[in-house]
Amino acid sequence: MIKTIDECFSLIQNGANIKQGDVDGGFPITRIETITNDKFSRDRMGYAGITDISKYTSYLLEDGDLLMSHINSVQYLGRTVLYVKQSDETIIHGMNLLRLKARRDVINPAYAKYCFYGHPFRSQIRKITKKSVNQASFAVKDLKQIKLNIPALSEQNEIVMILDKIQQVLAHRIDELSKLDDLIKARFVEMFGDPVSNPYGYDKVALSDLADIKIGPFGSLLHKEDYIVGGHPLLNPSHIVDGRISPNNKLTISDEKYKELSAYQLKTGDVVMGRRGEMGRCAVVSEEGFLCGTGSILIRTKGEVTADYIQKTISFPSFKKTIEDMAVGQTMPNLNVPIVSSFEIIKPPIEVQDRYYALVEQVDKSKVKVQKALDETQKLFDSLMQQYFG
Repeated sequence: MIKTIDECFSLIQNGANIKQGDVDGGFPITRIETITNDKFSRDRMGYAGITDISKYTSYLLEDGDLLMSHINSVQYLGRTVLYVKQSDETIIHGMNLLRLKARRDVINPAYAKYCFYGHPFRSQIRKITKKSVNQASFAVKDLKQIKLNIPALSEQNEIVMILDKIQQVLAHRIDELSKLDDLIKARFVEMFGDPVSNPYGYDKVALSDLADIKIGPFGSLLHKEDYIVGGHPLLNPSHIVDGRISPNNKLTISDEKYKELSAYQLKTGDVVMGRRGEMGRCAVVSEEGFLCGTGSILIRTKGEVTADYIQKTISFPSFKKTIEDMAVGQTMPNLNVPIVSSFEIIKPPIEVQDRYYALVEQVDKSKVKVQKALDETQKLFDSLMQQYFG
């Protein structure tokens, strides 16, 4: 049965207008970041020192409420999470997130959450979106007119049960990968120690003794008109996320320009490191075709240590703090080749490195199996979402 959102929800409300700041204590208040990564993140709420809740009783979250982003970047508009109340917590619904309260005789809130991630809803959201310079938004009156396909409650409940089970499996697989990564990190510390304090007293050498170092091409070599969509990606600091490369398909260059800038091409096994902004942000290059961006530095090992070892050393918390102290510039701290070349790197004995990478090899094999299972489960989830919601 086709119903409008207005027919499915008894309340669609923006949050309380409370100025949040650096004040600690009081009742927590939701903010845009609270629904980051499609989850209700209790560690991403704001505070305003509110201890008297009596003024905000109509804004208190209740179990089964849905929170939807309606003022944000275009790609995040309509993103929705389901709030599941924990014990006796009290949370105030803050501005810039809509709260939707389901008519439970019409729609299961959990079904609504999945429905809001389906293609039909997403395409309708795009039609009512109004763009401005810094962000986009949509009006509640337009949201209320969006139409949804609402089956009988019994069918909704069955769909929710199936999708929830698959989501649990996905979460388990992701947790497995995280634990395997944690195992490698723990063994790194166990075998090499803190790379700054060097508790095992290994030899220390300048990074330039272990690797060739080069800064990305200066602005004079790349111009706005050189950028195309779907070419060779440039890797700048923003494209290095949690030790992994996350390229922007719109910030790319042609084959011709890529060949012209061959000196800055990244090879498999290189380390690419951001030279401004967050210090120590780096990743190992695992495939060909990337170009070191202007805001990055290329580090190519000479073979005495692996790229993985260099990456883990540079991104180690204590080493990142050391880099921050070495960076130059008042407004935007940055690094240059002489500074990076002078990094003092522990050079462990070959036999210690060999033992460590024997373990890494075994863990990587396990990660491949888990990743394959994760990918297959994700495909099943995507297929069912297509089947249920179009």
